[in-house]
Amino acid sequence: MRNFLLLFITSIAFGQSVTKSIRLLPDTGQTTSYTATVGEDNDYSINIPSFTDNGNGTITDMVTGLMWQQVDGGEMTIENASTYCSTLTLGGYSDWRLPTPLESFSILNLQRNNPALNTTYFPSSGADYWWTNTFQVNDNTKVWCTNAGGGIGNKPKSETLSAGGNKSYHVRAVRDVNVPIILANHYTDNGDGTISDNLTQLVWQKVPTLTPLTWEQALSYAEGLTLAGVSDWRLPNIKELQSLNDESVVNPSVNTAYLSAIGVKNYWSSTTLLPNPSNLTSAWYWNTQFGITTYDIKTNTNYVICVRGIPNSLANQEVVNETNRIKVSPNPFQSKLNIANSKGSEVYEFYDEEGKQIYIGRYLDKQDFSALPNGVYFLKISGTSTVFKFVKQ
Repeated sequence: MRNFLLLFITSIAFGQSVTKSIRLLPDTGQTTSYTATVGEDNDYSINIPSFTDNGNGTITDMVTGLMWQQVDGGEMTIENASTYCSTLTLGGYSDWRLPTPLESFSILNLQRNNPALNTTYFPSSGADYWWTNTFQVNDNTKVWCTNAGGGIGNKPKSETLSAGGNKSYHVRAVRDVNVPIILANHYTDNGDGTISDNLTQLVWQKVPTLTPLTWEQALSYAEGLTLAGVSDWRLPNIKELQSLNDESVVNPSVNTAYLSAIGVKNYWSSTTLLPNPSNLTSAWYWNTQFGITTYDIKTNTNYVICVRGIPNSLANQEVVNETNRIKVSPNPFQSKLNIANSKGSEVYEFYDEEGKQIYIGRYLDKQDFSALPNGVYFLKISGTSTVFKFVKQ
């Protein structure tokens, strides 16, 4: 029987009902620090990206549970893209389709740029954009698309080369490994100034900041917030922030029955725009007029809405006390990791920053990792969503 608690929203069906096909929302993949201020994307690694190459032209996302076309289908119009997916046979499957905006955004990697993808699994194709299955509400000339720079927005369908434009819009098909289901209620008002998203396993601050802040101020505000009796609030990463978007409405592009205070504004994420020689000081934000993600200079001011994880009773059966009890050291490490307070029955999963599994088993402390290249690694305790971040040097 499927674990319905792990399933997650991919598109809004009607009212409070939602269609779900993604188990969990992947992390952005951002592993580099760009500030000494606590609270940036790099400081939190939740549901780290992990992919499996099936060896048949398909890639399975181990976080979302979706299966993707490995090499995209190339440039074409949105009409041809829809037909292409519905007639595609790949890897022995013929139930391919265009992804929703949330699904398409979920595979982007914000530690990369042009393309913002893990090219070990999704080779570069020269695409500027990738189509989704969603047109802008009340305007069938625009389609929601993800872009090679790491954003998502509503783009003119006439802009692609095949329609006479000057941009390259490609198609990448997706299929459901698990049958999507309908969940009756998307949000819950907790009556304490917070809103629970019952599918993302996140709790949101109901009333955002009333005045805009710089990016550094936003990080500090979120880290210092105490609301509803808890203090583990943080600035959301750009994937978490964009998951609030409702493409079926505009001005603002959210469910105003629960998020009425959001308004039409720009909201900071904790995710830095990947630095390059021409732009070293920008971060991603979400604009709620339509729901696009784009970026701004960090010293400019935008609004803030904070996020935290849903408590255990609503989440993924996280064993918070158990995982807090276990201590793993040293960090940084050179060859071996030591484990204290373990029962001996825990299973450890060790990944590199690309999501490649290095080790799985009960004897992590007996492994010699001296041959691994220096860099960032992640340790997850099976059966929980707690992730430890380590640096090898």
